[in-house]
Amino acid sequence: MNREEIAYFLEHPDKDGELFQKADGVRRDQCGDDVHIRGIIEFSNYCSRNCLYCGLRRDNPNLNRYRMEEWEIVGRARQIVSIGVKTIVLQSGDDLHYTRKMVCRIIERIKQSGDVAVTLSLGERPFDDYRDFRLAGADRYLLKHETANGDLYRCLHPGQTLEQRVRILEFLRSIGCQIGSGNIVGLPGQTVDDLCADILLIRKLDTDMSSVGLFIPQHDTPLSGNSPGDVATALRVLALVRIATRDSHMPVTTAIATADPERGLVRGLEAGANVIMPDCTPDPYRKKYAIYDNKTQITPGMAKEAIRVAGRTVADTRGDSLKRSRVLGGN
Repeated sequence: MNREEIAYFLEHPDKDGELFQKADGVRRDQCGDDVHIRGIIEFSNYCSRNCLYCGLRRDNPNLNRYRMEEWEIVGRARQIVSIGVKTIVLQSGDDLHYTRKMVCRIIERIKQSGDVAVTLSLGERPFDDYRDFRLAGADRYLLKHETANGDLYRCLHPGQTLEQRVRILEFLRSIGCQIGSGNIVGLPGQTVDDLCADILLIRKLDTDMSSVGLFIPQHDTPLSGNSPGDVATALRVLALVRIATRDSHMPVTTAIATADPERGLVRGLEAGANVIMPDCTPDPYRKKYAIYDNKTQITPGMAKEAIRVAGRTVADTRGDSLKRSRVLGGN
């Protein structure tokens, strides 16, 4: 797809049936019918950044902050592995309280649990941190670009640039990490042309994982008075990213499930997704990871039910990069 074709589908909701059918066909051909369940542990809601849309932002004085201890993180990860989940996703704000050595210890101890993949989503760190995380056994790193409009990026992320974000992703790939990126649909000031640029950037990055989120306001942020993004548009973008990237692993994001709690997971699977990421953060921390308001907790049971309703099967593998396995001649 070129920019004109992408824009056409974004601007013509009456073509959604055709678009979703095409995206689902690409998903079936490239990824099969398996859906990978990946367990997220949101282990810290501290953040050194001040992004305008995120409830974890540094200048939010109303958030009840927490940090899980190393043993808590590892223990929770082992519980998730024990129920058959093959990927642990460790997510936090940009929290440098967790030093390079601490994160490496956590990775190494989780990897001792068996044949499990570790995905990190820890934001922007020094490049030496990324190198050591990889040496400790981290398999994947998720760092969403959020928006491919550089001016909008700088506005929403004070002190940060899109160019640096892309450099980090390129470095992560160079050291052998499977990389994930993605955007947020419905950001204030976002245009159809911006969404086209998002999809084309994801394709250019050739990401192993591609994530399409949805803007949902958080009441303690500067963007609290803005309207949420449109679920139908997010699903349209998801389908277009599937067609553009073909064999990327793509989750139905929690934001889509939050905006459509009844059917969001199933609709995402029908639009081309092949991953669901349940929130496995333990109580009492879970509700404190308030990146946006009224966040739905996706449980492993909810994930399995959505997979059943969509007529798909639960994967029993780690779900490593399809791009790399094909390059190496694997399955």
